Amino acid sequence: MGRVNTARRYDARSRREQAQRTQEAILAAAREQFIESGYAATTVARIARQVGCSAETVYKAFGGKAGVVRALWQSALDGRGPVSAVQRSDELSSSESDPVRVLRGWGGFVTEVAPIVAPIMLLVRAAATSDAEMAQLLQDAEDERRERMGVNARRLGERGWLRDGVTVAHAADVLWTYSSSELYELLVVKSGWPIHRYGDFVGDALIAALL
Repeated sequence: MGRVNTARRYDARSRREQAQRTQEAILAAAREQFIESGYAATTVARIARQVGCSAETVYKAFGGKAGVVRALWQSALDGRGPVSAVQRSDELSSSESDPVRVLRGWGGFVTEVAPIVAPIMLLVRAAATSDAEMAQLLQDAEDERRERMGVNARRLGERGWLRDGVTVAHAADVLWTYSSSELYELLVVKSGWPIHRYGDFVGDALIAALL
């Protein structure tokens, strides 16, 4: 009986791992196709065909094309590595005693996250003009980023780092602006800035505006 239970647990774990690998492959293929072809031209069938799975598998995992884009956005926010960028940002701002290092660190996080997030958000922005689900995702993403920048601004205020005359609300607006995909598009995509220069610019600008 023990051997049977062990085998069942192993089979269940193996199926979960396979499902996880399939979902990761779906997201990788979808990202490639969305960026190359745009939202409208990319279909669930094309994504499934590239991965070698059924369209039903894509629908079951993500609920359709809009769900795939939402999953890509949520995954991109984590950045790279085993610990999410949000968690690392919180750890930095709570443990570091030098506000300059904190804001330069946030500029560094931009160089990690923006190249992953911005292409997806620019895709969503373009699709939102004609697709209600993408319009909702765009609003959700902006609301979440606004809330996140408010958390960061309050942290700066609570630690006494904002200079006189700079309110937490003003700081949140500044952080929201410099974390936008639109700024990344202007300077990196359209102006050709290398990503390290962009990160330095964001860090320097935040220091000048807030401390």
